[in-house]
Amino acid sequence: MGHAAGLRAGTRYAFSRDFKKKGMIKLSTYLRQYKVGDIVDIKANGAVQKGEEHYSGIADLTTFRMPHKVYHGKTGVIYNVTKSAVGVIIYKRVGNRYIEKRVNVRVEHVSLSRSREEFLRRVKDNAAKKQKAKVEGIHMHLKRQPAMPREARTIDAKENVPETITPIPYETTI
Repeated sequence: MGHAAGLRAGTRYAFSRDFKKKGMIKLSTYLRQYKVGDIVDIKANGAVQKGEEHYSGIADLTTFRMPHKVYHGKTGVIYNVTKSAVGVIIYKRVGNRYIEKRVNVRVEHVSLSRSREEFLRRVKDNAAKKQKAKVEGIHMHLKRQPAMPREARTIDAKENVPETITPIPYETTI
């Protein structure tokens, strides 16, 4: 048999709703305010296909639709905000380079990214550490350090006698 190569081919699980997340979409999805410059994750919501364009040969930039499967799971920056949708700049890998793509997506398919949270928290902590070090007059290392190997230990076997563990032989009771 042939292999289907349609617009939504291979999206059986990607576009399906999560367990216990089916049904009506939360109101907070529509009430969240997006601003230009916000970092967002694109995650297609299978319940909303509104404005989805099937192949007609013409791609209209003003139609806000479900994102193509290529953009599912990608992170981008908002460059345009409208009543029911946002424009997102994404860098798509094509061959050996990255091309800037501007995708218009409805708000149901977008969520604020948490990718910068850890970085911003670290910046705030480092600023506090730097200020504290300046007051005390000492030098503080602020760079992240890799997890070092555990320190060496010596085990005393006089009081802690080693045990020999052997498997129990298999018994058939038929």
